[in-house]
Amino acid sequence: MSRELLNNKEMDRAITRMAHEIIERNKGIEQICFVGIQRGGVHLSSRLSAKIKDIEGVDLPVGSLDISLYRDDVGIRKGQPVVRKTDILFDITGKKVVLVDDVLFTGRSIRAALDALMDMGRPDAIQLGVLIDRGHRELPIKADYVGKNIPTSLSEKIKVQLKEEGMEDRVMLIQGKRD
Repeated sequence: MSRELLNNKEMDRAITRMAHEIIERNKGIEQICFVGIQRGGVHLSSRLSAKIKDIEGVDLPVGSLDISLYRDDVGIRKGQPVVRKTDILFDITGKKVVLVDDVLFTGRSIRAALDALMDMGRPDAIQLGVLIDRGHRELPIKADYVGKNIPTSLSEKIKVQLKEEGMEDRVMLIQGKRD
């Protein structure tokens, strides 16, 4: 059983709000860059950058980060990790990096992303933006920018569908067992 939590218009409004929050918190956009965690975070970081371009008229750098080999469960998960592309064509040293992911759950993916980023340079700050915060943290990680807080049970899943992956933009809550 599943139900829609956000439709395409609601997702767009959440991303627009997050873009404004990023500008306000940083008192502008100087030294800001985006790094999206593979897969959904990459598309969302591009959308945030495009929104900020609409608002401020400036293109901000956007990169993608694969965290597969930084995960703490790489040796205990079923099967081998699917390694995707890390593509950060700019120096993050001295920048304010806005790390972007689609869903914040336990915090373990974010921890892996922080480790991966620190291997690439020394940013002045790393801020976290997520479309959905579903709770159930296992590590002390909190998002700076949240599209929507959706409290869930451990038996529920959140599925973010994006047009960049050939689906209609929406967020679904799916009943089922935790992987």
